[in-house]
Amino acid sequence: MSIPRAVTESSVAFRDVLSDDGTLLRAWTNDPDGLIDGPTVLLCNGLGTSPWNWPALLTTDCGVRVVSWSHRGTSGSDRPIDLDDVGVQQFVEDALSVMDHFGLTRPVVMGWSIGVNIMFELAAQHPERVAGLFAVAGVPGDTFSTMLGPFHLPRPVARALTVGTSRALRATGRAISPVAARLPIGVRTIEALSRTGLIFPVPDPELAALALKEFLRTPIEWYFHLAIRTSAHGRVSLRRIKVPAVFVGGSWDMLAGARHMASAAERVQNGRYVQLHGTHFVQMEQPERVHRLLLEFLQRLPAEASTSSR
Repeated sequence: MSIPRAVTESSVAFRDVLSDDGTLLRAWTNDPDGLIDGPTVLLCNGLGTSPWNWPALLTTDCGVRVVSWSHRGTSGSDRPIDLDDVGVQQFVEDALSVMDHFGLTRPVVMGWSIGVNIMFELAAQHPERVAGLFAVAGVPGDTFSTMLGPFHLPRPVARALTVGTSRALRATGRAISPVAARLPIGVRTIEALSRTGLIFPVPDPELAALALKEFLRTPIEWYFHLAIRTSAHGRVSLRRIKVPAVFVGGSWDMLAGARHMASAAERVQNGRYVQLHGTHFVQMEQPERVHRLLLEFLQRLPAEASTSSR
């Protein structure tokens, strides 16, 4: 598989960051030389995902300095000594370690998928460190009960199905992982997936193929171990959230219910919900639209909240 043009032209650079418990994390930024004269955003990414899932954030001309990291045991980050130290609380601590490493005092925090759980927990526990919240395809806690949203299942049923499936895949992952890691991933793979409804067509299928290939580097049994640990994270009390928040949902999202995102936005003091025609991967399907919403959100924040912290 050739390297996509979006990657060869990107400014993404990786850094090693030590979390407070000694776990070595692989962090990344699109602005390693400090060239962006604009706001800084801490990205709490989706579980097991990489920079390549964010086509609009890969270069310095995107106007936003992005700082992020890979979750424990994925994409270059080490597993912790205690393999159970991989819940949302540990990810919040990792977020703080990454912020401190890059000198971020109070950035806007953006999340995708399980990263939305992380960023809301971060904002609830450390409100002094968060200037605003931009949530993409995720809910503030109890994520598994909102999955399979288009089927309108009762929350307990959705949770039982998705957690049960995760347990089964964790148990069988060792047998599946060697096969998954060797799958020939390319543009045709993405085109085939877009016909299933799991993801809609994307403007850059080569980059999406690389993102999927990177995702499959994580052993399936470890990924679903992470998923099961994060499924224990309950709903964050939105009364504790005082900063502005925007929720961007996909109308056909199977992994984070759009109606649950809309409900959360109504319960946040300064919340707003935007629904796009898309799936859980809406930032890959409509990168320019999601990026424009991010820039508009940053522009509405007070100047001291949206400027870069270094």
